[in-house]
Amino acid sequence: MLVVLPIAAIAAFIVPQVALVMSPSIDAFAVRKSPGPIARGDYVMFTLHHPIAGPDPVSVTKHALCMAGDRLTMFETPSPLLPRSRDGHYYCNGILLGVSLPQAHNGMKLDHMRWSGIIPPGMVYVGSTHPRGFDSRYFGLLPIARLTRMERIL
Repeated sequence: MLVVLPIAAIAAFIVPQVALVMSPSIDAFAVRKSPGPIARGDYVMFTLHHPIAGPDPVSVTKHALCMAGDRLTMFETPSPLLPRSRDGHYYCNGILLGVSLPQAHNGMKLDHMRWSGIIPPGMVYVGSTHPRGFDSRYFGLLPIARLTRMERIL
């Protein structure tokens, strides 16, 4: 009891604060909430409501890649992966963030965000370096108020 009870108490405190990252698109296995304002490169967690995620909302962890006031540029090119479709190329202040794909790994058609300009106040482009990551390329900019700043612990 002297060993088990302290371990159980510590686990009861720590486990609810840790979120496991189930996606290969982020270089973290476990994250936890971190205080402070969200900055470029920070891990952020949010709830995703999208058909690709299934019928129920899912918790997703990505990076904040392009912030309010930054210039997000998108241009399209013919997709080499699917005839008669186009890929979107996304740049933040001239740095490539990613290229959209015309379809998901399961064959579901993916529409990409068709927007360029200065990111408005309160909005953020989120994503990862993974070429198949499902991120703002597909669902657009997110309100920063919907994001929770996270830190990698594993």
